[in-house]
Amino acid sequence: MSNEVLIKVQGVNKQFDLGKTVVYALKDINLEIFRGEYLSIMGPSGSGKSTLFNMIGALDRPSSGHVEVAGVNLTKLTARQLAYFRGHHIGYVFQSYNLLPAYDAVTNVCMPLLFAGKSPEQARARATEVLTRVGLGHRLDHRPDEMSGGQQQRVAIARALANDPAIILADEPTANLDLNTGEEIINLLCELSKEFGVTVITATHDHKMLDTSDRILWIKDGGVDRLERREDLDIRVGKVH
Repeated sequence: MSNEVLIKVQGVNKQFDLGKTVVYALKDINLEIFRGEYLSIMGPSGSGKSTLFNMIGALDRPSSGHVEVAGVNLTKLTARQLAYFRGHHIGYVFQSYNLLPAYDAVTNVCMPLLFAGKSPEQARARATEVLTRVGLGHRLDHRPDEMSGGQQQRVAIARALANDPAIILADEPTANLDLNTGEEIINLLCELSKEFGVTVITATHDHKMLDTSDRILWIKDGGVDRLERREDLDIRVGKVH
């Protein structure tokens, strides 16, 4: 992790008008995230962590405030510009993998490369490279239904890495995995963060994430409850103190 601030979240609010009631999903969030950092966003269901995750990932817009990534104010971009930004700077890993079931692993990973303008030959070479890096060089021609959940999530991680993003956003990446496989995925994300200098941000309930995180952001009732460094946590089996 470097000392360079990659992401700035400044005065971000997100509200939903429900007739006579206004619900605040986020309340005055201010946050700086460093290049190469592994940050876990934690909090109970309904706390606002997924909403904040979507703001950072340019998947949603705040009601007020703004989000900057590498000096680019995402709130000022058009829908087309946001799509381009996401495709070239952010990789996404989802809880349900979101793979195309009719296509093999290498084709799934090729998709974002083709959308970014790579030739089929360039896309296949890069897809093969990143699949091999995540341990699936021997499964290039296997479809999702021919792979385990852990292998499917590795394909999703390879797809997220394909365009050499500055940021990987992982939304509950271990939720559908057993304990051992979940730990493998967590460790893989940590290795990739260090190896490629990519900033990894996870929205998670999984306390196993804490041991690999540089910092942990705790969200409660739409606001920042606390932000802690890994070394300041007292982590014991089954508990965080």
